[in-house]
Amino acid sequence: MSELELKGKTALVTGASKGIGKASALKLASMGANIAVNYFSSENEALDTVKEVQSLGVDAFAVQANVGKLDEVDSMISEIIKKFEKIDILINNAGIIQDGLLLRMSDEAWSKVIDTNLNGTFYCSRAAIKLMFKSRWGRIINIGSVVGLRGNVGQTNYSASKAAINGFTFALAKEVATRNITVNTITPGYINTETVEVLSDKQKDAIMNWIPMQKFGEVDDISNMVGYLASNNAKYITGQTISIDGGMAI
Repeated sequence: MSELELKGKTALVTGASKGIGKASALKLASMGANIAVNYFSSENEALDTVKEVQSLGVDAFAVQANVGKLDEVDSMISEIIKKFEKIDILINNAGIIQDGLLLRMSDEAWSKVIDTNLNGTFYCSRAAIKLMFKSRWGRIINIGSVVGLRGNVGQTNYSASKAAINGFTFALAKEVATRNITVNTITPGYINTETVEVLSDKQKDAIMNWIPMQKFGEVDDISNMVGYLASNNAKYITGQTISIDGGMAI
C-alpha cells in the first residue's frame, strides 16, 4: 500500500475527536487524505485531533454536528464542501450508548441511540453519495459492532442500531457498485477505548471469557482496516461485514 495513496482525497470522519474515530482520521491522514474532523461535544479533543492530523502534512479542520439531526448534517456537509469541495471517503464512526434492560428502557434512550447510530449513518451517507457520484469514486466505511451480530444484555437499542447498519451496508453497496463506490462495515469487539476503561475488573474478566484471543483490541486494529478498505488494494471489496473482535463473533 502506497504511503500517500490517498493524496488529494478528502475524508469525513464522524466522531473523530477520540478513540476509533481519531485513530481512523490519523491513519487516513498518514496516507495523504485531507480530513474533516467531526465532533459533537468534545471540541478540545477534536482540535487536538486536527493538530495531529496537520502534523502529518495534510489539511484538516474540525466541524461540529450532531449526526442524528438532519439540519446539522446538512450544515456540516456545506462547510466541508466550502473547505475541500468534495468528500471521497466517509467513515461513519459516531455512536452513542444508553444501556438498560428493555423492560425499563425509556423512549428517549431508544430514540437517541437510533438517531445517532443509524439515522446519522443514513444522513451522512446520503449526502456523501451525491458527491461521490460526481467523481465516480468513493469509499463508505461504517463502524458497526460485534453486538450487532450477537446481541448483548441491556443493549437492545444499541444492538438494533448496529445490526441495521449491516443491512444498510448490503443494500447500499449494491446500489452504488457500478459507480466505483464501495460500502463496507467493520464490526469491532471490545477495543481499549474509554468505553472499556470505565469497566470494573469483574466486568472485564467476564467479557474476557467471550473472547477466544483472551485480550482486548487496540484502536489501531480498527484503523488499519479502515486504511486498507479506503485504499485501491480493496477496490473489489464491497458489501462486507468484517469482524475485528479477537474471535468473539465466532
